[in-house]
Amino acid sequence: MFSHSRGGNTLKESILIVEDEEKVAQIIRAYLEKEGYKVRIVTDGARVLEEIKSAPPDLIILDRMLPNIPGDLLCTQIRQQSETPILMLSALTTEEERIFGLQIGADDYMIKPFSPRELVTRVMALLRRAKKKEQKNAPLVFDSGRLLIDPLKYEVFRDGNRLNLTPTEFQLLLVLSTHAGQVFRREVLLEKIQGTSYEGYERTIDAHIKNLRQKLEPHPAKPRYIKTIFGVGYKFSPERGEKL
Repeated sequence: MFSHSRGGNTLKESILIVEDEEKVAQIIRAYLEKEGYKVRIVTDGARVLEEIKSAPPDLIILDRMLPNIPGDLLCTQIRQQSETPILMLSALTTEEERIFGLQIGADDYMIKPFSPRELVTRVMALLRRAKKKEQKNAPLVFDSGRLLIDPLKYEVFRDGNRLNLTPTEFQLLLVLSTHAGQVFRREVLLEKIQGTSYEGYERTIDAHIKNLRQKLEPHPAKPRYIKTIFGVGYKFSPERGEKL
């Protein structure tokens, strides 16, 4: 979704402005393009969903008062099919109206008239948060691509083959792999995957690790990925590759 570096130059994100007031839309565009963002303008709310589908933006600036279709309804429809950040603009100034706008799916809310410089700052903040979320949920790649863990789809592939893990095994692998190299005590792992830890139950982790190794490791007796640190617990050890 987000731009990447190419030849040392960072390609900025794309922003869709949904605003029927041409003057307002052009002012916003000028300030955003000055910062290097790619900007499109749609003045007709009825075209927005089609526009998003044909070329998904990284962020949407949405006027609440639109012809043909209310911005409230449009915001709800967008949120039903996308997690793209939405910055809502409105002349409605009451606290109730601002709260309602956020409740129906907007990530931020600005009241007209507004400062274009503040709008750009808020856009940057929303994009930073969205990028961090995307990076957090990105597939994890290890061992030169032999092992792939997808946190969003709850899928694990080794050598291209999907592994049939239980929910507990997946959570255990995810905790270990997202902290590669860190040694976890058994009681800490138990608390992370079950939300609590009871005295005497720590050894149940050993059983889960054994089952996980049977599915994950090419040679379970000589584990490649999940190492036992005797007297302490476990760690995930392979060299980590690039995120997809």
